[in-house]
Amino acid sequence: MKTSRLEALSDGVIAIIITIMVLQFEVPDAPTLGALFGLMPTFLSYAISCVFVGIYWHNHHVLLHSVERVSASQLWLNLNFLFWLSLLPFATAWMDKHVFSSVPVALYGSVMSLCSVAYVLLRQAVFRNAAGRKSPHLDRSKTKALVGSMSLQSLGVLLAVVAPVPAIVVYVASLGPWLFPDRAAPGVYRGQG
Repeated sequence: MKTSRLEALSDGVIAIIITIMVLQFEVPDAPTLGALFGLMPTFLSYAISCVFVGIYWHNHHVLLHSVERVSASQLWLNLNFLFWLSLLPFATAWMDKHVFSSVPVALYGSVMSLCSVAYVLLRQAVFRNAAGRKSPHLDRSKTKALVGSMSLQSLGVLLAVVAPVPAIVVYVASLGPWLFPDRAAPGVYRGQG
């Protein structure tokens, strides 16, 4: 299979995920700023999730630039990644509805962690199939950042049991290494992607 089909499917699923999350905003009953400020937990949940999904969309795009043809294992691992990512709107809504309570915050972090694990598995399949081929898109230096993020997400899940709000801070911190584009894949940033 050509990578363009896999990328189109993935882009479509990711666009739907973001759309579902934004549709969870309920219009305030009163036409006041106070009513709008009442949506801050919803907005905060959405913002964290949107950044998380955006980071994965970007890295997925860069990763697929190193794939010439999609193998069966890459196809299934990509679907596995999209499955876990598609649970994010549910986890986001539940966390928001219960205003950052322990169990919803722990579930949210668990979904983040499972997305990370699924992405690592996909990434390893791409590296395995590209063995012996040099590509600027296969930057293995991001492995440390990925492991660090996964560790923080796991720590956040444990922390959520006793302190949900600090756990959210840990989840946000896990996004830090990914907020800046990876310049190891120059073709992606010069109109080729």
